[in-house]
Amino acid sequence: MIVFLIAAVAINGLALRAESDSATTAKPLPVIFDTDITGDCDDVLALAMLHALQDRGECELKAVTISKVNPLAAPFVDAINTFYGRGDLPIGATREAQRRESRYLKLCKTRDGDRFRYPHDLLSSDDAPTAVEVLRRTLAQSDDASVVIIQVGLATNLADLLDSKGDEISPLNGAELLRKKCKLISVMAGCFGPTLGKPRHDEANVVNGIDAMQRFADRSPEEVPVVWSDYRIGIAAAYPRESIARDFSYVPHHPVREAYLLHSGPNHDRPTWDLTSVLHAVRPDGHYFGLSQPGRVIVDDKGFTEFHPDAKGRDQLLKMSPEQAIRVIEVQRALSSQPPRDFSDH
Repeated sequence: MIVFLIAAVAINGLALRAESDSATTAKPLPVIFDTDITGDCDDVLALAMLHALQDRGECELKAVTISKVNPLAAPFVDAINTFYGRGDLPIGATREAQRRESRYLKLCKTRDGDRFRYPHDLLSSDDAPTAVEVLRRTLAQSDDASVVIIQVGLATNLADLLDSKGDEISPLNGAELLRKKCKLISVMAGCFGPTLGKPRHDEANVVNGIDAMQRFADRSPEEVPVVWSDYRIGIAAAYPRESIARDFSYVPHHPVREAYLLHSGPNHDRPTWDLTSVLHAVRPDGHYFGLSQPGRVIVDDKGFTEFHPDAKGRDQLLKMSPEQAIRVIEVQRALSSQPPRDFSDH
């Protein structure tokens, strides 16, 4: 009996070690982050989350594309990427979309003495390649059915990608590239039920670029699943101001903390719309959310969104219970405030 127990323990130990080795050798998920990082500060928290998840070996951020027009948007993204040790990441910026002022992008111009507080090489969004070029190049260089695109903003860049033709980057058009290279599109856009005392809500990522969201919803390939994070999900998972006060103090100056304070101040728990799309995209099996039945998202000419169930549909909606929200808030806080792998350099 003792021999049997020892053998059983040894076998179980080997199995656990094999499972652990498998987990640690799993290939990081290739991610493109498409963001309107100008107005709200949740984009900044979401980008910080992606860097933390890459430091954990869970994803590899391949590129960042920007879907609103502001000359400081690309420099700010470059500063964030550099802060997290990835200053060479490709950044693309649209030239044709909503122009948006920002309360926090000016951080990239802040200087301490004669040096940028947050170092970066890009000095203007106009110096970055176009978003469509970066999307096409990143997809073309990726393995088939491997890339997850996280779209947290206007659909401008993906809609324009769908319109793109074959070129020197790839003979495939945009729809063909998505169909071949992309395994999931995780979108923060739309409101699919009553909220704020209204039966319908015209969510900003849709209403500020209705044509682009319609083109994306109508023409994105049927073979690539699209998961939509509802406006109401972010409302129910607000980022705790306590984290801003406490969790970023491992360095004298932190761009995420300073961006949040410039946007929302110290006394506001900001809804985490964009973070939820990141969390589901990178950890789809983490049970943070549920998913609706398959269906189809329709965008009308006023910017309202509807979900029509369809067993063969491409689209699904995130769902989140009150119990799940508690866990979502905690894990988003932990990831957003996680120090860079080499934070001693700061």
